[in-house]
Amino acid sequence: MTGRLRAPTGRYGGKSAAQRQAERRRRFLDAALQLFGDTPGYRATTVAALSEAAGLSTRQFYEEFHTLEDVLAALHLQVNDWAEAAVRTAAARTRDLPLPDRAAAIFRAYAGNVTADPRRVRITFVEIIGVSPRLEEQRLARRARWVDLIRAEAHTAVLRGEAAHRDYRLAATAFIGGVNGLLHDYSAGWVDATLDEVVDELVGQLLAVLRPPGPRPAG
Repeated sequence: MTGRLRAPTGRYGGKSAAQRQAERRRRFLDAALQLFGDTPGYRATTVAALSEAAGLSTRQFYEEFHTLEDVLAALHLQVNDWAEAAVRTAAARTRDLPLPDRAAAIFRAYAGNVTADPRRVRITFVEIIGVSPRLEEQRLARRARWVDLIRAEAHTAVLRGEAAHRDYRLAATAFIGGVNGLLHDYSAGWVDATLDEVVDELVGQLLAVLRPPGPRPAG
């Protein structure tokens, strides 16, 4: 197939072509969340199986996507966007709180959003790994986005005198790696702890990154 098929235009059933296209795309992504994030997984799913699960045809699939990898890429971004929206909402709501309370609220929002649905954990931490150079680049770009978010919070804490003044890039990158590993293991049932205990541990590590041992900053 040389290119994406052209979707129909005009109104049908009271919906515009753009509305119908958005609905088809949502149905494909919803089906992908189930098939990729549960059984059988991304690598064992076919276009025909995904189309059947979405209640749509393979022709409609190719009107929206070129390959199943495109679907996985879109789903990975969507899951991350959901988590980022939860984090930014929590950050805005707690901007005037002390650092420990702010960090706990922000990270609890992230962990709660990601682990609320085990399929999101699998998409974020399992299915996206090793698919292709393109998706690896996307995964690392989203991880860098999370690193930048932590660095922004660290910068705010520095300005308030709550954290030491230093470059937090390496520390934030290491912290994100720990988050990914621990949340994956928790969701897989390999960690004998509650979600609250996991979050408390990670918040403690984040605070240790922001406030390393030594003299507290003035102010």
